[in-house]
Amino acid sequence: MSSKFLWYIPNTVEPGHRGDDTTTGWGSVEFSTELARTAESHGWSGALLGTGWGRPDTFTVATALAARTTTFEPLIAVRPGYWQPAHLASAAATLDQLSRGRVLFNIVSGLDHVAAYGDTRTDPAQRYARTQEFLHLLRRLWTEENVTFSGEHFQVTDSTVSPRPYETGTRTHPTLYFGGASPAAERVSAAEADVQLFWGEPLEGIAERIGRLRTLSEQVDRRHAPLEFGLRITTLVRDTTEEAWRAAEEKVAAMAAADGAAWTGSHRTAVGQQRLYDLAARGEVLDTCLYTTPGTFGGGGAATTWLVGSPDDVATALENYRKLGITHFVLSDTPYKQETTRVGDQLLPLLRERSV
Repeated sequence: MSSKFLWYIPNTVEPGHRGDDTTTGWGSVEFSTELARTAESHGWSGALLGTGWGRPDTFTVATALAARTTTFEPLIAVRPGYWQPAHLASAAATLDQLSRGRVLFNIVSGLDHVAAYGDTRTDPAQRYARTQEFLHLLRRLWTEENVTFSGEHFQVTDSTVSPRPYETGTRTHPTLYFGGASPAAERVSAAEADVQLFWGEPLEGIAERIGRLRTLSEQVDRRHAPLEFGLRITTLVRDTTEEAWRAAEEKVAAMAAADGAAWTGSHRTAVGQQRLYDLAARGEVLDTCLYTTPGTFGGGGAATTWLVGSPDDVATALENYRKLGITHFVLSDTPYKQETTRVGDQLLPLLRERSV
């Protein structure tokens, strides 16, 4: 199976995201388009677009970027509770037709400023149950006519989406990405997601989770094509190994100076994020070049652990993940525009050559 390589666009109006030093343009269609076109022209299939209340609406930004690019695939992060499934199914199918099948979705269950947009579900178990219904209903609305569904969280009666998503080859609807490390989250992925996204854990942890998810897929009687797997991680690439580690240490020193103190583990966080924070206790560098220290000085999510090294170092590390079954890679580093070019030009050719 061929691999897909995506970048990341933070989708924010505030400068300084993860240390990016660009001070103007954030939130404008011109700047976002520049980032998307840079990704498109340097080998990336597309990019994940960040989401959050108080930031530009992700679907609207994705629509603008799809209209201003040719091959760029927006991976649109959306939250059940912000969207009703029938509303998203219709909007997504329309954008998918207009872009000739370039739409991807990352379904996010984690808490946001839920009260600000009227979400009433805060209990994790309820949120995952709702996400499973959301994914199930999206698929049905995209592929069936006259859909009637009555669940705990969503209901539709005699619902037919028009137009349908763009069909080509075996593709009948946009790919549905999903992340989460708790038992409840993994059951959602096993039953209804197309791609389970992992953050940057060591190889043994990823291998264990892939095995568990494959077993779960059988236990929940999965009705879809086999679950695929993806990695969302920061990749700090320089011409040489020495340059890369020097840059990584400089970045962490700046994070430490800004943060003032190491993270102590005192705040409550999600299961997947906690797994990343716990890695620092096992060592600063795990596997060949997985750097855990950023998470102790404010790095979160995909910025908690970094793959650091020369293009060959990082390509080898990512190839090791691919051998476990990872076929979707969502990479990033800052400054975003500069690193879109550098990582695209230096790393992607090696990855594509090795994945043939």
